[in-house]
Amino acid sequence: MHITVLGTGLMGYPIARRLCEAGHTLTVWNRSRDKAERLLASGARVADTPAEAVQDADIVIGMLENGAAVEAVLFGQGAAAQALTPGTLVVDMASIKPREARDHAARLQALGVAHLDAPVSGGTVGAEQGTLAIMAGGDADDFARALPVMQVLGRATHVGPHGAGQLAKLANQLIVSVTIGAVAEALLFAGKGGADMAKVREAIGGGFAESRVLQLHGGRMVERDFTKRAAMSVQLKDMRNVMDTARELGFEAPVSTLFEQLFEQAVDNGLADLDHSALFVELARRNGMQ
Repeated sequence: MHITVLGTGLMGYPIARRLCEAGHTLTVWNRSRDKAERLLASGARVADTPAEAVQDADIVIGMLENGAAVEAVLFGQGAAAQALTPGTLVVDMASIKPREARDHAARLQALGVAHLDAPVSGGTVGAEQGTLAIMAGGDADDFARALPVMQVLGRATHVGPHGAGQLAKLANQLIVSVTIGAVAEALLFAGKGGADMAKVREAIGGGFAESRVLQLHGGRMVERDFTKRAAMSVQLKDMRNVMDTARELGFEAPVSTLFEQLFEQAVDNGLADLDHSALFVELARRNGMQ
C-alpha cells in the first residue's frame, strides 16, 4: 500500500519507520526537511511539499501539532484541493478539537476524500513499539479499510462518528493530566514528610494506586528525568481543547478547569519544553522543594 505520512516529529518519525518496516511504500513530508530525511535510510521517499507528498497515496496519515497545523497543511498548502484524489483516505492522528475534525471531514468528503480522526495515546515509547492506543472516529467502512495499517502501530478502536476519536483522546488526556498531578503531589507529600519518594512509589505499586502513570511518570519524577517525550506545552494544548469542548457541550468540568490552570502555570514558569511529568517540578516549586 502507498502511504504518506505528514509530520515526522517525535511521534510521526517512529510511526513512519514502523510502516516502512512493515513493507509499505512510504512518502514523508515535514516542515523541517531534515526530520523527514532521517527516514531515507528506511526506504521512504521525502517530498518537498504536502501536495507532492499526497499524490498517488492510498492512505494519508497526519501527525501534526494542532488543528491549525492540520488546517494549513491540508487546505492552506493545497494538499486537499490540488493533490488528493477521490477515494484517498486521510487518517488524522493529530490531537485536535472535535469540531475541527468534523469540519475537516466534511470538507474532504466534498472532494470525494474519506476521513478518520484517529488520535493516539502511548507516547514515543508506544509509537516505537507499535503499542499505541488508537481512537478512531468516522465511518465504519473507512475504519475497516484503515485497520490493517493501524494494527502495525497499535490497538485501534472505532469509537463513533467523525469527531468521536478526538472526544476519546480528550477524555484520555484529562485522565493523564489528573493522574500525573496526583502522582506528583503524592510523592512530594510523602517526601515533604520525610519519606523516601522512591520507596513510597515502590510500596504503593500493586495496590489500588497502581497505574501506568505511577510506574512510568512516577519513575521519571523520582529520577528527576524530565527529558521531553510528551511535551508539557502539548499537554496544556490538550487541556485547553478539553475546556473549549466542554463549553461547547455545556458540560461542567471542575477537575479539568483546575488542571488546565496547573499546566498553564507550569508552562508560564518555563517548563514548556519538558516532559509533561514535569508538573512535578511546578508542584515542588510551590512547596519550596528542590
